[in-house]
Formats: sequence, C-alpha cells, structure tokens
Amino acid sequence: MYAIIATGGKQYKVSEGDIITIEKLGVEAGQKVTFDQVLAVSDKELSVGDPTVAGATVEASVVKEGRAKKVIVYKYKRKSGYHKKNGHRQSYTQVKIEKINA
Repeated sequence: MYAIIATGGKQYKVSEGDIITIEKLGVEAGQKVTFDQVLAVSDKELSVGDPTVAGATVEASVVKEGRAKKVIVYKYKRKSGYHKKNGHRQSYTQVKIEKINA
C-alpha cells in the first residue's frame, strides 16, 4: 500500500515504515503529524483524488529536525571586480510514516 501526499509545495510517494525528508514543520522530535493532503492512495487499486482523496490521511512521527549541507552561491562579473560569496542551509524535518488511512 502506498500514498502520494503533498507537503511543503512538493509531492512524495510514501509507504508505511518509510523515512522521508520534507520541508521544516516546526514540530519537536517524537511528536505525531497528520498529513491530510493525500492526492492518491493505492491499496489493491489506485484511487485518485480531485484534488484530494476524501477521508484519507497519513500519520507520521517526527524523527528529527535539522539543516542540510551548505550550498555556496557565488556571483561574479568579469572585468569589473565584482564578486560576492553567499551560503545557504535549508532546514528540514525527517518523518517516519506510521499508518496510511484510506
């Protein structure tokens, strides 16, 4: 059984027991999270929502929150002496899928 959920502007295909990394939710580790934007559920056959499947939810527990590796952003214009170095670390939340309710 799997489901397709939407969170943080992205879509994820999840099954029970999966650990996925999503955009930061601001929830402490060990707490439960419920995703109600379920776009599709497949048990024996696929049921697709319009836009979401009615009554379907996905329950998950937060494993940890953290920040990804640093990405270097370097801007440079030749012949003018302009260069600018900047870094960015994206925050994330790691969740474990506990149950798919369809």
